[in-house]
Amino acid sequence: MRLFNRTPPEVRAAVEAADRVLTYAQGPDGYVVVTDRALYLGGTRLAWFTVDRGVWDEEGLTVVTTDGREHRARLPEPGRVPEAVRERVVASIVVSQYVPLDVRGGVRLVARKAEDDRMVWEFAFDAGLDPQDPGLRALAEQALEGVRRSFGV
Repeated sequence: MRLFNRTPPEVRAAVEAADRVLTYAQGPDGYVVVTDRALYLGGTRLAWFTVDRGVWDEEGLTVVTTDGREHRARLPEPGRVPEAVRERVVASIVVSQYVPLDVRGGVRLVARKAEDDRMVWEFAFDAGLDPQDPGLRALAEQALEGVRRSFGV
């Protein structure tokens, strides 16, 4: 049994100096590295506040960012990566509140803590609602102000 689990130099070299490696796994396309501030998939760095969710299957990890983009990493032996990804995504969420807007539906207001400690808010409208509709946007902005006041953020 090894007393210390040292991070390989190639894993350390793949991440920014300010990021602390929590866990990693090697796949056929390179390393997946979980740090305290970001997820590294090959050469792509995804700050935790930009990660909406991670989905696992028998072949690996699919990460969906808050702007809807998908990133895929084949990872047949993930080790502790799945639990670390889940923990970091959940830890980035400060507020998640659903607010009904009108008879057509509502919006989920989500605040995530960015790396510089600012709050980044996003609107997740119910299916079928047009996020570009000015009337709905105005209702969502009003709801956001109420949620910000009630949570003090």
